Amino acid sequence: MIKSELLLNSNYLISEEVFMKRKSTLFAVTILFLLYNHSLAISQEQKANLSAEERQAVVDRISNLITENYVFLEVAEKSAEHIQGQLKAGHYDEFTEPEGFAKKLTEDLQSVNHDKHMRVRFRQPQTLAGQPEDPESARARMLRRMRAGNYGFRKVEILDGNIGYIDMRSFSAVDLGRQAAVSAMRFVTNSDALIFDMRKNGGGSPAMVQLVCSYLFGEKTHLNSLYWRRGDRTQEFWTLDEIDGKRMPDVPVFVLTSKRTFSGAEEFTYNLKTRKRAKIVGETTGGGANPGGTLRINERFGIFVPTGRAINPVTGTNWEGVGVEPDIKVEADSALAVAQKLAIEAAKEYRETQIAKATQRSEERNQTLVKANALFDKNKHAEAESLINTALNQAVLSGDLNEGLINGMGYQHLQSGAPDLAVAIFKFNASRYADSPNVYDSLGDGYDKNNQLELAKQSYETAYKKGLEMHDDNVQAYKANLERVLKKISLK
Repeated sequence: MIKSELLLNSNYLISEEVFMKRKSTLFAVTILFLLYNHSLAISQEQKANLSAEERQAVVDRISNLITENYVFLEVAEKSAEHIQGQLKAGHYDEFTEPEGFAKKLTEDLQSVNHDKHMRVRFRQPQTLAGQPEDPESARARMLRRMRAGNYGFRKVEILDGNIGYIDMRSFSAVDLGRQAAVSAMRFVTNSDALIFDMRKNGGGSPAMVQLVCSYLFGEKTHLNSLYWRRGDRTQEFWTLDEIDGKRMPDVPVFVLTSKRTFSGAEEFTYNLKTRKRAKIVGETTGGGANPGGTLRINERFGIFVPTGRAINPVTGTNWEGVGVEPDIKVEADSALAVAQKLAIEAAKEYRETQIAKATQRSEERNQTLVKANALFDKNKHAEAESLINTALNQAVLSGDLNEGLINGMGYQHLQSGAPDLAVAIFKFNASRYADSPNVYDSLGDGYDKNNQLELAKQSYETAYKKGLEMHDDNVQAYKANLERVLKKISLK
């Protein structure tokens, strides 16, 4: 799920090149070294001096934050009561440095609520100069880091056997990572099986989960719901009505998981598993299902508080605390090799099925064209063209035909003595691929063969005009055809 936290730690590194400078740079190096040590001292000071008063204030603030915001109010009250009791019993007295205190608070909270998202974190507020980093700089740094990680899409490739493989390390905000997602899904669009690697994915945006899932379903599908305590509202996530690219509803899908697979990556896995859309290979996932955000405790501490919970429409529950069980349990390091073997077999079956379906569709399409030609013979042109348009449109949507194949089909019928059928096919192509000069040139050939010279002239004119606009290599051929039909018209 989306984590709204922004906890950035400064790294103070001095390049080896600094120490390789001549004596003229020694003063600058000394200053840098002093600044480094000064900053380090500040950092150590920040980590030390955790007073009893601050421990009390942190526990009180956490108690208020979770009671006001945690999705399960009764559990929040019990969690707050527990850490207050731990404080009063002196179990936090030994903690004088913040990181250990944060870890202990996390353990104590999770011992009651069993919510793996709820974590107390030590915040490092100082930069090298000892000044707080302004929010815009922090955001800019976060965005640079996201870009450097390609918005979660670490690797996309085609494995042996025409297996599409996508290694995702996070689900970034969809407004930032949409183009990366679209590019990745377009790259694997002709694969015969897909493997999504979630083994090192810690989660992210439910909207990005929704986008990627939308490529894998044909019909509109309810993927997940999120209930939010604030406003007592439920937000539903369905597959998107429109996506940029082709849907792959029948392509076999495999998802790789590990113990590190968490949050949004678990939602992606659970969405596909519960809809029987994928085989899950690997280890049981981390078990974090409740979305939320990081809230400020003080300048040194923050806490991630889940403010909502996931509700799967199939199971009515989620994976919180239990994780997503794989269909095929193997060590995470072996998951890819195991899934790849399974995917190769699944891809082979998929190809065979697709060939059989395409053959059947081709036979049905040919029968439709025979019926349409008979209707032309009966002078039922409108009915014949309607049949042809429907059949060819379905063929384009299924991927059986494209502009070139339809063009070739038209010439085949033109040469076999069925000019009306050929013209109807060329007309569909010109309508479907209206930006192409060639489809109008072919339509002109059909009209010319059918002795419809005025219509042929109009089509050749369109082909020539578009050819000039697009700097088409065949523009001179379009011009020659236009001149030829104009000469025919002048001789009539």
